[in-house]
Amino acid sequence: MKDKTRLSDLSRPSGEQLLHLDPEDLQPLPMSRDDGSSGRAWAPLSQQVRDRYECDLDDTCALSLPRPKTPEQERELVGQFLAGLEKLFTRENNWTFLQPLLLTVEHCARCQTCSDACHVYESSGRAEIYRPTYRSEVFRRLYYKHVKGGGLLSAWQHGAIDLTWSMVARLAELAYRCNLCRRCAQTCPIGADNGLVTHEIRKLFSQEMGIAPKELHESGSMLQLKSGSSTGMNARAVRDNVQFIDEEMSEKTGLAVETPWDVEGADILLIHNAGEVLAWPENPGAFAVLLNAAGVSWTLSSELAAYDAVNYGVWYDDAQLARVALMHAQVAKKLKVGKIVMGECGHAHKALFVIADRILTGDLNIPRESCLTLLRDIVVGGRVKLDPSRNDFPVTLHDPCNMVRLMGIVEPQREILRRICPQFREMHPHGVDNYCCGGGSGFAIMSGHNFQDWRAQVSGRKKIEQILNAFAECLDPSRPKYVCAPCSNCKGQIRDALNYHDLWEKHRILYGGLVELIVNAMEDVTPGFIEWEWR
Repeated sequence: MKDKTRLSDLSRPSGEQLLHLDPEDLQPLPMSRDDGSSGRAWAPLSQQVRDRYECDLDDTCALSLPRPKTPEQERELVGQFLAGLEKLFTRENNWTFLQPLLLTVEHCARCQTCSDACHVYESSGRAEIYRPTYRSEVFRRLYYKHVKGGGLLSAWQHGAIDLTWSMVARLAELAYRCNLCRRCAQTCPIGADNGLVTHEIRKLFSQEMGIAPKELHESGSMLQLKSGSSTGMNARAVRDNVQFIDEEMSEKTGLAVETPWDVEGADILLIHNAGEVLAWPENPGAFAVLLNAAGVSWTLSSELAAYDAVNYGVWYDDAQLARVALMHAQVAKKLKVGKIVMGECGHAHKALFVIADRILTGDLNIPRESCLTLLRDIVVGGRVKLDPSRNDFPVTLHDPCNMVRLMGIVEPQREILRRICPQFREMHPHGVDNYCCGGGSGFAIMSGHNFQDWRAQVSGRKKIEQILNAFAECLDPSRPKYVCAPCSNCKGQIRDALNYHDLWEKHRILYGGLVELIVNAMEDVTPGFIEWEWR
């Protein structure tokens, strides 16, 4: 690929695609180096999809944004975009993020240090439109021309770009080619945050224009606010499912397992990503086994929204985030619990522990803790008896971006794994330098058109490379291997990527959470809690 895309190309007329990726363009994976293959090609978008939706950026489509039927509609949409752009830079409309946004927009030195830190840019074969500064530079030029109003002098100083509907539509799609992992921000020598710029662009499109992926909005935050869960399960369905999980756990572990519900005054309100209940029931089941065995005073809540930690607003819309976060805090206040403990869900950590600090004040400022530190205290404190030999198989650790890079929770999970997994080995790089799984910022649940191909081949490529390298000396399928991913969205992405590249069949690489490994090592549990089969 000889990508010569310029910033001005974003304004090309509708119908002209900017970038086409062939498998040969992508960064080679270890397995392709071995067998000489260039990778799996993904299905092209149909002509019907291209005619109906704005698909002029690259080979995929995340938003299913309808093409306007008339020039008048185009002008109206551009006007809405401009109105939203102006609001992003007013304190009354964006008091939460205005300061860091201004610092990034006005002080980026364009040194491109961030580019070498971006897994999407690297995996794509260094496609220019995926460079972290590409969308930020487009945004910056629009800011100086239409918000600051610099005229010709500003255009000469900062660069100009034509504001057309085709540019606006491509920018909307481009905002969903970034995982918001903020590895670029960590690398920047002056602290510019191109991930934040991407988030703010998403917010503009959602709040001002009603443009967002249906998986995040209609089937995500809106469904959760209506039913209490992003899965659509009501409180009775969740309780019935958890009761079934308790019965399964009792039979499987040999211990009596019962999940406590709505216990007023409990030390801990535990909140899971509700997707675990449906997709990975062994995770909430393992939490129940472990917390009961350790003598922890805890409870789940059947109150609306409190049985689902999901907060998809964190990825695209501050208003939606605030609505869900307030519901979580109000339930904890009503139950008079000592603190909220978040289960294995990275974006839920970010939403309720970091961003919600701006709105959870006064008596809603309930103490919050990550499950990783709680699990570490249980294991290191010797509150359950553990036999590491039960976990004597190769294990590597994926660091969820929002827990590790954003919040600095680096060592607790490692202290656990070093104690209970004799064959634990690190990915490289790891800790705060880790790469995103490729499913961050909502990608793990986005699968419209051929987007799943893009996230498996491009955004998830570095993680697959890391996993294969971590198990390089034991890839023989006779030796089962375990990727520990203590985050629900990361598990979903890793599941899909392993399946996409056929790594379970080829190498017997399984994935799962952290608490499952702890329970698998418990002496009082019937051996074989972890089942070596594809999920």
